[in-house]
Amino acid sequence: MSTFDKNDLSGFIGKHVVYTYDNGWNYEIYVKNATTLDYRIHSGLVANRWVKDQFAHIVRVGESIYKISWTEPTGTDVSLIVNLGDKLFHGTIFFPRWVMNNPEKTVCFQNEHIAKMEALREAGPAYPTEVIDEFATITFIRDCGENNDEVIACAASELPADFPNNLR
Repeated sequence: MSTFDKNDLSGFIGKHVVYTYDNGWNYEIYVKNATTLDYRIHSGLVANRWVKDQFAHIVRVGESIYKISWTEPTGTDVSLIVNLGDKLFHGTIFFPRWVMNNPEKTVCFQNEHIAKMEALREAGPAYPTEVIDEFATITFIRDCGENNDEVIACAASELPADFPNNLR
């Protein structure tokens, strides 16, 4: 029997988390509400991609541990475990083959290119899927409140060089 309320997301909603995967890729997410997140990618295969209002399944799996899962219009599937207490992160990204072959096609503000992403997904190829399964270290956490559209509002390339230190 768990000692926490599995349905209580209050310790996670509104969190802005910056993290670095063990492979060196830097990402950030903002948990906008119980079903929505915004994210921005700073480095890695699809650096400078950013997304607002991504529908996601968000659940609590431990005292300060949460899981986020979603499918992007690109066909990429993502599943993240966020352990706020230990500042540990684990992400699994399932990239369709077309993204691996041409990652630059996804580097944009996705919200302005949904139809294009869906067309590229349909054109494929989808397989073989590339699975990226990595641990990450949470390097920054802050509480920004629910439904704050200012948290992630530009591409990573538009941020100050000292991000996220300039947020403290």
